[in-house]
Amino acid sequence: MRRMALLFVALLAFAPALLAQGAGDGIAQSGQAAIKAAISAVAPAVVKVEATKEVGGWWEELLNDPFLRRFFGEPPFGGQEVTSLGSGFIVEHQGERYVLTNNHVVEGAKAIRITAQDGRVLEAELLGTDSWLDLAVLALKDADDLPVASLGDSAALEVGDWVIAIGNPLGFDYTVTLGIVSALNRSVPRPDGSGYFRRMIQTDAAINPGNSGGPLVNAYGEVVGMNTIIARQTSEGVAVEGINFAVPINEIKYALEQIVAEGKVTRAWLGVYIQDLTPGMEEEFGVAPGEGVLVADVVEGSPADEAGLRAGDVIVSVDGVPVGSTDELQTEIMYRRVGEEVEIGIVRDGQSLTLPVTLGERPGEEELSGMAPSEEGVEKFGITVKAITPELAQRYGLDTVRGVVVTDVEPGSKAYWGGVEEGDVILEVNRQPINSIQDWNQVVSQLSEDEDVLLTVLREGRTRFLLLR
Repeated sequence: MRRMALLFVALLAFAPALLAQGAGDGIAQSGQAAIKAAISAVAPAVVKVEATKEVGGWWEELLNDPFLRRFFGEPPFGGQEVTSLGSGFIVEHQGERYVLTNNHVVEGAKAIRITAQDGRVLEAELLGTDSWLDLAVLALKDADDLPVASLGDSAALEVGDWVIAIGNPLGFDYTVTLGIVSALNRSVPRPDGSGYFRRMIQTDAAINPGNSGGPLVNAYGEVVGMNTIIARQTSEGVAVEGINFAVPINEIKYALEQIVAEGKVTRAWLGVYIQDLTPGMEEEFGVAPGEGVLVADVVEGSPADEAGLRAGDVIVSVDGVPVGSTDELQTEIMYRRVGEEVEIGIVRDGQSLTLPVTLGERPGEEELSGMAPSEEGVEKFGITVKAITPELAQRYGLDTVRGVVVTDVEPGSKAYWGGVEEGDVILEVNRQPINSIQDWNQVVSQLSEDEDVLLTVLREGRTRFLLLR
C-alpha cells in the first residue's frame, strides 16, 4: 500500500511537466498548422516573372566613341537578348487581375511573361510603375480563373511576428522560407544611389536573387509586403545573411489604385530637407522633447519656399496633427492630394507660427537628386565651410545644425589672422544669419576680399565675434 502511495505521489510530481510538454507540443502543432495554412492560401497566387531585355554587345560599347564610328560605321549587329528572372503575385482590383512585382525586374523589358503555379504561361503588359516603391503593375489577359492573394494590413505588423517569403530564388520555383519581422520603418539605401527606400520591413526570412517582387506573408495568409532588397556589405558587395527588406503592402495598395486609374503615381510634395532633432537641438530650438522636425534646407521654388518656410524652422504639425519625426512628416505629406492646401505649424526663433502651403507634385528620384543642396560652400577669406552633417557634427563635437562648419583655414589668409579655427560654426556674417550653405554663398558672394568682415561663430559651446580685416 505504501509503495502504491509513493508511486501516486511520484506521478503527481511529474504531472505538471508532462502537462507542460503536452501543451508545448500542442502550441507547436497549432503554430505549424497556421504556417502551412498561410502558405496554402498565398502560394497558388505566386508567379515567376521573366522579362526579356536587349543589351548592347561588346562591339556597341567599343564603337560608342564617335571617333571610332567615323572609321567603322554603325555596329553591324543588334543587341543581345537577356532574360531577367523574378517573382510576383496576382491580386484583384475592381474585378480585374494584376501581377505585382518589382520595377527593377521588368524595367526596360521588350517582352514580359509570367508562369503561374499551375504551369500556364501568359504574356503580361506593363501597366505602370512607381520608382519610389520599386513597384511594377502588370496587366493580364484571360486570367479570370487564376487564384489571387489576399492583401493584409502592414501597419498591424509588430517586431517578432512570423512572416513567410515565397518566390523563385536562383531559379528554384516556388521556394518558401520562414522568419520573423526583425524591425520596422527601416531606411535602406537604393542600389542605384538615388536616395533611400523608407519605412521598409526588415526580416530574417531568407531572400535571394529571384525573390524580388515576391510576397511577404503573415501567419494569417495575407500579403503584408513585397520582397525587394537584400542587405549587402558596401565595400565588397557581398550579400549579408538574415537582413532582408520588403516594401509595406499598405504603400503598394495606394500606388496600385493610382496606377490602375491613371497609369502613374503622384505624391504630394512640400520641398524641404529635414532631419530629426536630438535632445540638445530641442533645447536650442525651443521645442519639447519628441516635438517637431528640423528644416535643414528649402528647395528653391518649391511649395515650402513660396510659403515662406526657412532653414532652421521646426515643423511641429500639419493641419493640427502633431509630427515628431521625419517619418511622421513624410507620411502626413506624401499621402495627401497634389494641390491641397495644408496648415504647417512651425516654431521659428522660439515663436509659434502657422503657414498655409499649397502642396506640389513630388518630382522623380533622379530630379530630386539634382535638387539636393550642396554640402560645400564657396571659399572666401581663406575659409572652407561645409553643411553640418551628422558625420561632421560627430567629428567636431557639435550639437547644432544652425550655421556652417569651418573645415579648413588657409594659412596666412585674412581668416587665419582673424582667429578663425577649424571646427568653428559660423552663425552670422556681418550680422546676417547663416543657416545653410545657400545662405553662406549668397552673403559672401556680395563681399569683396578687401573689406572688413564681422563673423559670429560658435566655438566649444560659446558664441564669440571675430573681425576679419
